[in-house]
Amino acid sequence: MSLCLSGIRSLPKFWKSNPCLGLSPGHSSYLSLRVYCGIRNQQRWFSLKTMCPQDTKSRNLLITKARYLRKDEGSNKQVSSDFPHLFAAGAAKKRSQMNPQSKDHALPPVRNAIQVPTKPLNSEEWDKLKEEFKGKTSFENWISSQMARCHSSVDVAKSLLAWVAAKNNGIVGYDLLVRYLYLCVFHKQTSEVIDVYEIMKARYKSLESGGYSLLIRGLSHSDRWRESLLLLEDIKKVITPSKKNYNDCIQGALLHQDVNTAWHLYQELLGHDLIPLLETLKAFFDFGKDIKDDHYSNKLLDILLYLRNNQLYPGESFAHSIKTWFESVPGKQWKGQFTTIQKSGQCLGCGRTIEPIHLSPEEYEFLKGKIMKDVIDGGDQYKKTTPQELKRFENFVKSSPPFDIVIDGLNVAKMFPKARESKVLLDVVSQLAKQNLRLLVLGRKHMLRQRSRWRKDEMEKVQKQASCFFADDISKDDPFLLYATLHSGNHCKFITKDLMRDHKACLPDAKTQRLFFKWQQGHQLAIMNRFLGSKVTFQIQN
Repeated sequence: MSLCLSGIRSLPKFWKSNPCLGLSPGHSSYLSLRVYCGIRNQQRWFSLKTMCPQDTKSRNLLITKARYLRKDEGSNKQVSSDFPHLFAAGAAKKRSQMNPQSKDHALPPVRNAIQVPTKPLNSEEWDKLKEEFKGKTSFENWISSQMARCHSSVDVAKSLLAWVAAKNNGIVGYDLLVRYLYLCVFHKQTSEVIDVYEIMKARYKSLESGGYSLLIRGLSHSDRWRESLLLLEDIKKVITPSKKNYNDCIQGALLHQDVNTAWHLYQELLGHDLIPLLETLKAFFDFGKDIKDDHYSNKLLDILLYLRNNQLYPGESFAHSIKTWFESVPGKQWKGQFTTIQKSGQCLGCGRTIEPIHLSPEEYEFLKGKIMKDVIDGGDQYKKTTPQELKRFENFVKSSPPFDIVIDGLNVAKMFPKARESKVLLDVVSQLAKQNLRLLVLGRKHMLRQRSRWRKDEMEKVQKQASCFFADDISKDDPFLLYATLHSGNHCKFITKDLMRDHKACLPDAKTQRLFFKWQQGHQLAIMNRFLGSKVTFQIQN
Protein backbone atom coordinates (compact mmCIF):
# COMPACT_ATOMS: atom_id res chain seq x y z
CA MET A 1 0.00 0.00 0.00
CA SER A 2 1.36 3.43 -0.82
CA LEU A 3 0.25 7.02 -0.98
CA CYS A 4 0.84 9.83 -3.45
CA LEU A 5 1.27 13.43 -2.31
CA SER A 6 -0.24 15.24 -5.23
CA GLY A 7 -0.37 18.86 -4.22
CA ILE A 8 0.20 21.00 -1.15
CA ARG A 9 -1.57 24.31 -0.85
CA SER A 10 -1.95 24.49 2.86
CA LEU A 11 -0.14 27.35 4.55
CA PRO A 12 1.37 30.69 3.46
CA LYS A 13 4.81 29.06 3.39
CA PHE A 14 3.67 26.89 0.50
CA TRP A 15 2.23 29.81 -1.44
CA LYS A 16 5.52 31.66 -1.12
CA SER A 17 7.54 28.60 -2.09
CA ASN A 18 5.32 27.65 -5.02
CA PRO A 19 3.95 30.76 -6.78
CA CYS A 20 3.28 28.66 -9.88
CA LEU A 21 0.46 26.86 -8.05
CA GLY A 22 -1.78 29.84 -8.62
CA LEU A 23 -3.24 30.25 -5.13
CA SER A 24 -3.04 33.24 -2.87
CA PRO A 25 -3.40 33.29 0.91
CA GLY A 26 -6.88 34.63 0.43
CA HIS A 27 -8.13 31.28 -0.81
CA SER A 28 -9.19 28.53 1.54
CA SER A 29 -6.30 26.15 1.99
CA TYR A 30 -6.09 22.40 1.73
CA LEU A 31 -3.80 19.42 1.61
CA SER A 32 -4.68 16.61 -0.78
CA LEU A 33 -3.24 13.12 -0.55
CA ARG A 34 -3.97 10.07 -2.70
CA VAL A 35 -3.78 6.56 -1.26
CA TYR A 36 -3.15 3.61 -3.57
CA CYS A 37 -4.56 0.45 -2.04
CA GLY A 38 -3.48 -3.12 -2.61
CA ILE A 39 -6.29 -3.84 -5.08
CA ARG A 40 -5.28 -2.87 -8.58
CA ASN A 41 -6.43 0.60 -9.66
CA GLN A 42 -8.30 1.21 -6.43
CA GLN A 43 -7.48 4.62 -4.96
CA ARG A 44 -8.37 6.53 -1.83
CA TRP A 45 -7.73 10.18 -1.15
CA PHE A 46 -8.02 12.42 1.82
CA SER A 47 -8.00 16.18 1.97
CA LEU A 48 -7.39 18.59 4.78
CA LYS A 49 -9.03 21.97 5.09
CA THR A 50 -9.47 24.61 7.73
CA MET A 51 -12.86 24.72 9.39
CA CYS A 52 -14.72 27.84 10.39
CA PRO A 53 -15.43 28.11 14.13
CA GLN A 54 -19.15 27.59 13.55
CA ASP A 55 -18.41 24.24 11.81
CA THR A 56 -16.43 22.76 14.71
CA LYS A 57 -19.20 20.48 15.92
CA SER A 58 -19.83 19.06 12.43
CA ARG A 59 -16.39 17.54 11.71
CA ASN A 60 8.15 -4.78 8.42
CA LEU A 61 11.20 -6.86 6.87
CA LEU A 62 8.96 -8.83 4.42
CA ILE A 63 7.79 -7.57 1.02
CA THR A 64 4.85 -9.21 -0.71
CA LYS A 65 6.00 -10.53 -4.06
CA ALA A 66 4.26 -8.87 -6.98
CA ARG A 67 2.62 -11.11 -9.53
CA TYR A 68 3.35 -11.22 -13.20
CA LEU A 69 0.07 -12.13 -14.82
CA ARG A 70 -0.28 -14.11 -18.00
CA LYS A 71 -3.79 -14.78 -19.26
CA ASP A 72 -4.74 -17.17 -22.04
CA GLU A 73 -7.86 -16.05 -23.85
CA GLY A 74 -8.13 -18.29 -26.89
CA SER A 75 -6.02 -16.86 -29.68
CA ASN A 76 -5.57 -13.54 -27.84
CA LYS A 77 -2.76 -14.34 -25.49
CA GLN A 78 -2.19 -11.32 -23.28
CA VAL A 79 1.10 -10.65 -21.54
CA SER A 80 0.55 -8.14 -18.77
CA SER A 81 3.03 -6.61 -16.41
CA ASP A 82 0.12 -5.77 -14.07
CA PHE A 83 1.61 -2.68 -12.55
CA PRO A 84 -0.38 0.50 -11.94
CA HIS A 85 0.36 3.84 -13.55
CA LEU A 86 4.02 4.09 -14.62
CA PHE A 87 4.60 6.83 -12.04
CA ALA A 88 2.11 5.63 -9.43
CA ALA A 89 2.98 5.12 -5.81
CA GLY A 90 4.79 1.84 -5.33
CA ALA A 91 5.10 1.14 -9.07
CA ALA A 92 8.91 1.18 -9.02
CA LYS A 93 9.02 -1.22 -6.10
CA LYS A 94 6.54 -3.53 -7.80
CA ARG A 95 8.56 -3.54 -11.02
CA SER A 96 11.73 -4.36 -9.11
CA GLN A 97 9.96 -7.25 -7.38
CA MET A 98 8.84 -8.59 -10.76
CA ASN A 99 12.45 -8.55 -12.00
CA PRO A 100 13.99 -11.97 -11.29
CA GLN A 101 17.45 -10.44 -10.99
CA SER A 102 16.41 -8.33 -8.06
CA LYS A 103 15.11 -11.13 -5.86
CA ASP A 104 16.83 -11.67 -2.56
CA HIS A 105 19.65 -14.16 -2.88
CA ALA A 106 18.33 -16.46 -0.18
CA LEU A 107 20.27 -19.60 0.54
CA PRO A 108 18.53 -22.74 -0.73
CA PRO A 109 16.99 -24.75 2.08
CA VAL A 110 18.99 -27.73 3.22
CA ARG A 111 17.10 -30.98 2.75
CA ASN A 112 17.28 -32.28 6.24
CA ALA A 113 14.86 -34.01 8.53
CA ILE A 114 16.03 -31.90 11.49
CA GLN A 115 13.42 -29.57 12.90
CA VAL A 116 14.41 -26.28 14.51
CA PRO A 117 13.91 -26.69 18.27
CA THR A 118 10.94 -24.89 19.77
CA LYS A 119 12.24 -25.09 23.35
CA PRO A 120 15.71 -24.82 24.95
CA LEU A 121 17.83 -27.99 24.71
CA ASN A 122 20.44 -29.32 27.11
CA SER A 123 23.93 -30.39 26.07
CA GLU A 124 22.98 -34.03 25.40
CA GLU A 125 20.04 -33.02 23.23
CA TRP A 126 22.21 -30.69 21.15
CA ASP A 127 24.78 -33.47 20.75
CA LYS A 128 22.09 -35.82 19.49
CA LEU A 129 20.72 -33.21 17.09
CA LYS A 130 24.18 -32.65 15.65
CA GLU A 131 24.63 -36.38 15.07
CA GLU A 132 21.41 -36.43 13.06
CA PHE A 133 22.57 -33.53 10.88
CA LYS A 134 23.50 -34.65 7.36
CA GLY A 135 24.41 -31.32 5.80
CA LYS A 136 27.83 -30.46 4.40
CA THR A 137 28.12 -27.15 6.25
CA SER A 138 28.85 -26.56 9.92
CA PHE A 139 25.92 -27.70 12.07
CA GLU A 140 26.29 -24.70 14.37
CA ASN A 141 26.14 -22.23 11.48
CA TRP A 142 23.26 -24.05 9.79
CA ILE A 143 21.06 -24.33 12.87
CA SER A 144 21.70 -20.74 13.94
CA SER A 145 20.78 -19.54 10.44
CA GLN A 146 17.57 -21.56 10.52
CA MET A 147 16.72 -20.17 13.94
CA ALA A 148 17.23 -16.64 12.67
CA ARG A 149 14.96 -17.33 9.69
CA CYS A 150 12.28 -18.82 11.92
CA HIS A 151 12.65 -16.09 14.53
CA SER A 152 13.17 -18.68 17.23
CA SER A 153 12.83 -17.60 20.83
CA VAL A 154 15.83 -16.05 22.56
CA ASP A 155 15.82 -18.84 25.15
CA VAL A 156 16.30 -21.51 22.47
CA ALA A 157 19.11 -19.53 20.86
CA LYS A 158 20.72 -18.97 24.25
CA SER A 159 20.79 -22.71 24.91
CA LEU A 160 22.61 -23.15 21.57
CA LEU A 161 25.22 -20.56 22.54
CA ALA A 162 25.69 -22.18 25.96
CA TRP A 163 26.29 -25.57 24.28
CA VAL A 164 28.79 -24.08 21.81
CA ALA A 165 30.61 -22.17 24.57
CA ALA A 166 30.90 -25.30 26.74
CA LYS A 167 32.57 -27.18 23.86
CA ASN A 168 34.94 -24.30 22.96
CA ASN A 169 36.38 -23.10 26.28
CA GLY A 170 33.76 -20.40 26.64
CA ILE A 171 34.26 -18.96 23.16
CA VAL A 172 31.37 -18.29 20.78
CA GLY A 173 32.20 -17.30 17.20
CA TYR A 174 31.30 -13.92 15.72
CA ASP A 175 28.70 -15.27 13.29
CA LEU A 176 26.79 -17.07 16.02
CA LEU A 177 26.88 -13.98 18.22
CA VAL A 178 25.48 -11.83 15.41
CA ARG A 179 22.63 -14.25 14.73
CA TYR A 180 21.83 -14.39 18.42
CA LEU A 181 21.95 -10.59 18.49
CA TYR A 182 19.52 -10.50 15.56
CA LEU A 183 17.00 -12.58 17.51
CA CYS A 184 17.44 -10.40 20.60
CA VAL A 185 16.76 -7.28 18.53
CA PHE A 186 13.82 -8.89 16.74
CA HIS A 187 12.20 -9.90 20.02
CA LYS A 188 13.13 -6.57 21.67
CA GLN A 189 15.12 -8.25 24.43
CA THR A 190 17.02 -5.11 25.39
CA SER A 191 18.95 -6.57 28.32
CA GLU A 192 20.24 -9.38 26.12
CA VAL A 193 21.23 -6.86 23.44
CA ILE A 194 23.27 -4.95 26.02
CA ASP A 195 24.96 -8.18 27.19
CA VAL A 196 25.99 -9.03 23.63
CA TYR A 197 27.14 -5.44 23.13
CA GLU A 198 29.44 -5.69 26.16
CA ILE A 199 30.88 -8.99 24.90
CA MET A 200 31.53 -7.59 21.43
CA LYS A 201 32.97 -4.36 22.75
CA ALA A 202 35.44 -6.29 24.89
CA ARG A 203 36.40 -8.81 22.22
CA TYR A 204 36.44 -6.84 18.93
CA LYS A 205 38.03 -3.51 18.07
CA SER A 206 35.61 -3.04 15.19
CA LEU A 207 32.63 -4.83 13.66
CA GLU A 208 31.25 -5.29 10.17
CA SER A 209 28.29 -3.15 9.11
CA GLY A 210 25.67 -5.83 9.94
CA GLY A 211 26.84 -6.09 13.53
CA TYR A 212 26.92 -2.32 13.95
CA SER A 213 23.44 -1.99 12.48
CA LEU A 214 21.93 -4.57 14.83
CA LEU A 215 23.54 -2.97 17.88
CA ILE A 216 22.36 0.49 16.83
CA ARG A 217 18.81 -0.77 16.43
CA GLY A 218 18.88 -2.71 19.68
CA LEU A 219 20.38 0.10 21.76
CA SER A 220 18.33 2.94 20.28
CA HIS A 221 15.25 2.00 22.33
CA SER A 222 17.17 1.50 25.58
CA ASP A 223 18.40 3.88 28.26
CA ARG A 224 21.83 3.54 26.66
CA TRP A 225 20.55 4.94 23.35
CA ARG A 226 23.32 7.54 23.14
CA GLU A 227 25.81 4.71 22.67
CA SER A 228 24.08 3.98 19.36
CA LEU A 229 25.29 7.42 18.27
CA LEU A 230 28.87 6.38 19.11
CA LEU A 231 28.43 3.28 16.97
CA LEU A 232 27.13 5.49 14.17
CA GLU A 233 30.36 7.49 14.41
CA ASP A 234 32.35 4.25 14.18
CA ILE A 235 30.57 3.39 10.93
CA LYS A 236 31.34 6.86 9.52
CA LYS A 237 35.06 6.15 9.85
CA VAL A 238 34.74 3.48 7.18
CA ILE A 239 31.57 4.03 5.13
CA THR A 240 28.49 6.21 4.96
CA PRO A 241 25.88 4.88 7.39
CA SER A 242 22.71 3.53 5.85
CA LYS A 243 19.35 5.26 6.03
CA LYS A 244 18.27 2.45 8.37
CA ASN A 245 21.11 3.36 10.73
CA TYR A 246 19.96 6.97 10.73
CA ASN A 247 16.34 5.91 11.16
CA ASP A 248 17.15 3.92 14.29
CA CYS A 249 19.20 6.74 15.80
CA ILE A 250 16.53 9.35 15.00
CA GLN A 251 13.78 7.15 16.44
CA GLY A 252 15.87 6.65 19.58
CA ALA A 253 16.43 10.39 19.95
CA LEU A 254 12.73 11.17 19.54
CA LEU A 255 11.78 8.39 21.93
CA HIS A 256 14.00 10.00 24.54
CA GLN A 257 12.78 13.55 23.80
CA ASP A 258 16.05 14.78 22.27
CA VAL A 259 14.51 16.69 19.37
CA ASN A 260 17.61 18.68 18.45
CA THR A 261 19.68 15.52 18.00
CA ALA A 262 16.93 13.98 15.87
CA TRP A 263 16.80 16.97 13.51
CA HIS A 264 20.60 17.13 13.37
CA LEU A 265 20.74 13.47 12.30
CA TYR A 266 18.00 14.08 9.73
CA GLN A 267 19.94 16.93 8.13
CA GLU A 268 23.09 14.81 8.19
CA LEU A 269 21.22 12.02 6.41
CA LEU A 270 20.08 14.41 3.68
CA GLY A 271 23.61 15.77 3.43
CA HIS A 272 24.79 12.30 2.41
CA ASP A 273 22.20 12.32 -0.44
CA LEU A 274 20.33 9.50 1.25
CA ILE A 275 16.55 9.28 0.88
CA PRO A 276 15.09 8.86 4.37
CA LEU A 277 12.84 5.96 5.21
CA LEU A 278 9.19 6.94 5.34
CA GLU A 279 9.04 5.58 8.89
CA THR A 280 11.70 8.15 9.80
CA LEU A 281 9.55 10.98 8.50
CA LYS A 282 6.46 9.48 10.11
CA ALA A 283 8.25 9.50 13.48
CA PHE A 284 8.66 13.27 13.28
CA PHE A 285 4.94 13.74 12.62
CA ASP A 286 3.97 11.35 15.41
CA PHE A 287 6.24 13.20 17.82
CA GLY A 288 4.81 16.56 16.76
CA LYS A 289 1.22 15.88 17.78
CA ASP A 290 -0.16 18.61 20.08
CA ILE A 291 3.19 20.43 20.11
CA LYS A 292 2.76 24.19 19.90
CA ASP A 293 6.09 25.08 18.34
CA ASP A 294 6.19 27.08 15.10
CA HIS A 295 9.82 26.09 14.46
CA TYR A 296 8.95 22.38 14.69
CA SER A 297 5.84 22.89 12.53
CA ASN A 298 7.88 24.60 9.83
CA LYS A 299 10.27 21.65 9.76
CA LEU A 300 7.35 19.28 9.24
CA LEU A 301 6.13 21.44 6.37
CA ASP A 302 9.63 21.20 4.91
CA ILE A 303 9.26 17.41 5.04
CA LEU A 304 6.01 17.66 3.06
CA LEU A 305 7.79 19.75 0.45
CA TYR A 306 10.59 17.20 0.39
CA LEU A 307 8.05 14.43 -0.29
CA ARG A 308 6.48 16.46 -3.07
CA ASN A 309 9.72 17.47 -4.74
CA ASN A 310 11.16 13.96 -4.62
CA GLN A 311 8.02 12.06 -5.62
CA LEU A 312 7.94 10.07 -2.38
CA TYR A 313 4.61 8.44 -1.62
CA PRO A 314 3.61 7.91 2.03
CA GLY A 315 1.83 4.72 3.00
CA GLU A 316 -1.61 4.82 4.55
CA SER A 317 -0.24 4.71 8.10
CA PHE A 318 1.98 7.71 7.36
CA ALA A 319 -1.00 9.49 5.77
CA HIS A 320 -2.94 9.03 9.00
CA SER A 321 -0.01 10.48 10.94
CA ILE A 322 0.06 13.56 8.68
CA LYS A 323 -3.70 13.96 8.99
CA THR A 324 -3.59 13.56 12.77
CA TRP A 325 -0.78 16.10 13.09
CA PHE A 326 -2.68 18.73 11.09
CA GLU A 327 -5.77 18.19 13.20
CA SER A 328 -3.72 18.47 16.40
CA VAL A 329 -2.06 21.82 15.61
CA PRO A 330 -3.32 24.15 18.35
CA GLY A 331 -5.56 26.96 17.14
CA LYS A 332 -5.58 25.96 13.46
CA GLN A 333 -8.77 23.87 13.37
CA TRP A 334 -7.75 21.62 10.49
CA LYS A 335 -10.09 18.78 9.58
CA GLY A 336 -9.04 15.77 7.50
CA GLN A 337 -11.15 13.30 5.56
CA PHE A 338 -10.63 10.58 2.96
CA THR A 339 -12.07 11.56 -0.37
CA THR A 340 -12.12 10.81 -4.11
CA ILE A 341 -10.45 12.70 -6.92
CA GLN A 342 -12.34 12.81 -10.21
CA LYS A 343 -10.60 12.36 -13.57
CA SER A 344 -10.90 16.10 -14.06
CA GLY A 345 -8.65 16.53 -11.03
CA GLN A 346 -11.39 17.92 -8.81
CA CYS A 347 -11.45 16.82 -5.18
CA LEU A 348 -14.92 15.76 -4.01
CA GLY A 349 -13.98 16.67 -0.44
CA CYS A 350 -13.14 20.35 -0.85
CA GLY A 351 -14.06 21.07 -4.47
CA ARG A 352 -10.61 22.30 -5.43
CA THR A 353 -8.71 21.07 -8.50
CA ILE A 354 -5.30 19.53 -7.92
CA GLU A 355 -2.22 20.78 -9.71
CA PRO A 356 -2.15 19.46 -13.31
CA ILE A 357 0.81 17.58 -14.75
CA HIS A 358 0.78 19.71 -17.90
CA LEU A 359 3.41 22.44 -18.15
CA SER A 360 2.65 25.98 -19.20
CA PRO A 361 4.47 27.25 -22.32
CA GLU A 362 6.81 29.24 -20.08
CA GLU A 363 7.58 26.20 -17.89
CA TYR A 364 8.18 24.06 -20.96
CA GLU A 365 10.68 26.47 -22.49
CA PHE A 366 12.44 26.84 -19.15
CA LEU A 367 12.72 23.06 -18.73
CA LYS A 368 13.78 22.55 -22.34
CA GLY A 369 16.63 25.02 -21.90
CA LYS A 370 17.77 23.38 -18.67
CA ILE A 371 17.74 19.86 -20.13
CA MET A 372 19.59 20.95 -23.24
CA LYS A 373 22.22 22.68 -21.09
CA ASP A 374 22.64 20.29 -18.17
CA VAL A 375 21.74 16.89 -19.67
CA ILE A 376 22.40 17.05 -23.40
CA ASP A 377 25.36 19.46 -23.49
CA GLY A 378 26.64 19.10 -19.94
CA GLY A 379 25.90 15.44 -19.21
CA ASP A 380 28.13 12.40 -19.50
CA GLN A 381 26.83 11.26 -22.90
CA TYR A 382 30.31 11.57 -24.46
CA LYS A 383 31.38 8.62 -22.32
CA LYS A 384 28.98 6.48 -24.38
CA THR A 385 29.02 8.29 -27.74
CA THR A 386 31.14 10.76 -29.71
CA PRO A 387 30.67 14.47 -30.40
CA GLN A 388 30.55 13.63 -34.10
CA GLU A 389 27.67 11.16 -33.67
CA LEU A 390 25.72 13.55 -31.46
CA LYS A 391 26.20 16.29 -34.06
CA ARG A 392 25.04 13.90 -36.80
CA PHE A 393 21.91 13.20 -34.78
CA GLU A 394 21.23 16.90 -34.12
CA ASN A 395 21.44 17.63 -37.85
CA PHE A 396 19.13 14.67 -38.54
CA VAL A 397 16.49 15.97 -36.12
CA LYS A 398 16.72 19.59 -37.27
CA SER A 399 16.27 18.55 -40.90
CA SER A 400 13.13 16.53 -40.06
CA PRO A 401 9.61 17.82 -39.40
CA PRO A 402 8.53 17.67 -35.74
CA PHE A 403 7.76 14.16 -34.51
CA ASP A 404 4.62 13.10 -32.65
CA ILE A 405 6.18 10.13 -30.83
CA VAL A 406 9.83 9.19 -30.26
CA ILE A 407 10.42 5.48 -29.55
CA ASP A 408 13.37 3.97 -27.72
CA GLY A 409 13.54 1.03 -30.12
CA LEU A 410 15.83 -1.28 -28.17
CA ASN A 411 14.05 -0.64 -24.88
CA VAL A 412 10.61 -1.25 -26.39
CA ALA A 413 11.76 -4.38 -28.24
CA LYS A 414 12.94 -5.98 -25.00
CA MET A 415 9.75 -5.31 -23.02
CA PHE A 416 8.37 -8.81 -23.67
CA PRO A 417 11.33 -11.22 -23.30
CA LYS A 418 9.64 -14.29 -24.80
CA ALA A 419 8.70 -12.51 -28.02
CA ARG A 420 11.03 -11.84 -30.95
CA GLU A 421 12.43 -8.35 -30.45
CA SER A 422 12.03 -7.11 -34.02
CA LYS A 423 8.39 -8.34 -34.01
CA VAL A 424 7.57 -6.45 -30.80
CA LEU A 425 9.04 -3.24 -32.23
CA LEU A 426 7.20 -3.74 -35.53
CA ASP A 427 3.89 -4.26 -33.71
CA VAL A 428 4.30 -1.03 -31.76
CA VAL A 429 5.35 1.01 -34.80
CA SER A 430 2.61 -0.45 -37.03
CA GLN A 431 -0.13 0.32 -34.54
CA LEU A 432 1.00 3.92 -34.07
CA ALA A 433 1.55 4.45 -37.81
CA LYS A 434 -2.12 3.57 -38.46
CA GLN A 435 -3.02 6.70 -36.48
CA ASN A 436 -1.07 8.86 -38.95
CA LEU A 437 1.44 9.82 -36.30
CA ARG A 438 4.91 10.95 -37.29
CA LEU A 439 7.27 8.50 -35.60
CA LEU A 440 10.98 8.43 -34.82
CA VAL A 441 12.59 5.13 -33.80
CA LEU A 442 15.95 5.33 -32.07
CA GLY A 443 18.04 2.18 -32.14
CA ARG A 444 21.49 0.62 -32.35
CA LYS A 445 23.21 -0.56 -35.52
CA HIS A 446 23.22 -4.20 -34.40
CA MET A 447 19.41 -4.21 -34.71
CA LEU A 448 19.82 -4.13 -38.51
CA ARG A 449 21.86 -7.34 -38.66
CA GLN A 450 19.97 -10.58 -39.33
CA ARG A 451 19.70 -12.67 -36.17
CA SER A 452 17.22 -15.02 -34.56
CA ARG A 453 15.68 -12.19 -32.54
CA TRP A 454 16.19 -9.47 -35.16
CA ARG A 455 14.70 -10.31 -38.56
CA LYS A 456 15.85 -8.07 -41.38
CA ASP A 457 12.48 -8.06 -43.18
CA GLU A 458 10.69 -6.88 -40.01
CA MET A 459 13.19 -4.09 -39.47
CA GLU A 460 12.73 -3.00 -43.10
CA LYS A 461 8.98 -2.71 -42.42
CA VAL A 462 9.76 -0.59 -39.34
CA GLN A 463 11.89 1.77 -41.47
CA LYS A 464 9.08 2.16 -44.02
CA GLN A 465 6.61 3.33 -41.35
CA ALA A 466 8.87 5.53 -39.23
CA SER A 467 11.93 7.72 -39.41
CA CYS A 468 14.85 5.82 -37.89
CA PHE A 469 18.22 6.72 -36.46
CA PHE A 470 20.60 3.89 -35.59
CA ALA A 471 23.50 4.91 -33.36
CA ASP A 472 26.72 3.04 -32.71
CA ASP A 473 26.29 0.01 -30.47
CA ILE A 474 28.19 1.66 -27.60
CA SER A 475 26.03 4.78 -27.64
CA LYS A 476 23.57 5.68 -24.96
CA ASP A 477 19.99 6.25 -26.18
CA ASP A 478 18.58 8.54 -23.51
CA PRO A 479 20.18 11.85 -24.57
CA PHE A 480 19.01 11.25 -28.15
CA LEU A 481 15.50 10.46 -26.89
CA LEU A 482 15.27 13.60 -24.77
CA TYR A 483 16.72 15.83 -27.48
CA ALA A 484 14.35 14.62 -30.20
CA THR A 485 11.28 14.81 -27.95
CA LEU A 486 11.99 18.30 -26.66
CA HIS A 487 13.05 19.62 -30.07
CA SER A 488 9.76 18.43 -31.59
CA GLY A 489 7.66 20.51 -29.20
CA ASN A 490 5.34 20.16 -26.23
CA HIS A 491 2.95 17.89 -28.14
CA CYS A 492 5.58 15.17 -28.67
CA LYS A 493 5.44 12.01 -26.54
CA PHE A 494 8.07 9.32 -26.04
CA ILE A 495 8.00 5.59 -25.31
CA THR A 496 10.46 3.85 -23.03
CA LYS A 497 10.25 2.10 -19.69
CA ASP A 498 13.40 3.89 -18.51
CA LEU A 499 12.39 6.38 -15.80
CA MET A 500 15.36 8.70 -16.53
CA ARG A 501 16.45 8.99 -12.90
CA ASP A 502 20.10 9.64 -13.84
CA HIS A 503 19.14 12.50 -16.10
CA LYS A 504 16.83 14.00 -13.52
CA ALA A 505 19.75 13.90 -11.07
CA CYS A 506 21.83 15.99 -13.51
CA LEU A 507 19.36 18.87 -13.19
CA PRO A 508 20.62 21.61 -10.87
CA ASP A 509 17.76 22.29 -8.46
CA ALA A 510 14.54 20.94 -7.00
CA LYS A 511 12.33 23.22 -9.11
CA THR A 512 13.80 21.96 -12.38
CA GLN A 513 13.66 18.34 -11.21
CA ARG A 514 9.99 18.75 -10.29
CA LEU A 515 9.18 20.27 -13.69
CA PHE A 516 11.05 17.42 -15.38
CA PHE A 517 8.97 14.87 -13.48
CA LYS A 518 5.73 16.66 -14.40
CA TRP A 519 6.80 16.80 -18.05
CA GLN A 520 7.75 13.13 -17.91
CA GLN A 521 4.35 12.20 -16.45
CA GLY A 522 2.56 14.00 -19.27
CA HIS A 523 4.77 12.80 -22.12
CA GLN A 524 6.04 9.29 -21.36
CA LEU A 525 3.80 6.53 -22.70
CA ALA A 526 3.85 3.09 -21.12
CA ILE A 527 3.17 -0.13 -23.00
CA MET A 528 0.89 -2.18 -20.77
CA ASN A 529 -0.03 -5.28 -22.79
CA ARG A 530 0.80 -7.01 -26.05
CA PHE A 531 -1.49 -9.54 -27.72
CA LEU A 532 -0.49 -12.15 -30.26
CA GLY A 533 -0.77 -10.52 -33.62
CA SER A 534 -0.08 -6.82 -33.50
CA LYS A 535 -2.31 -5.24 -30.88
CA VAL A 536 -0.52 -3.27 -28.19
CA THR A 537 -2.24 -1.35 -25.39
CA PHE A 538 -0.79 1.85 -24.02
CA GLN A 539 -1.25 3.65 -20.75
CA ILE A 540 -2.10 7.25 -21.53
CA GLN A 541 -1.30 9.96 -18.98
CA ASN A 542 -4.10 12.35 -18.12
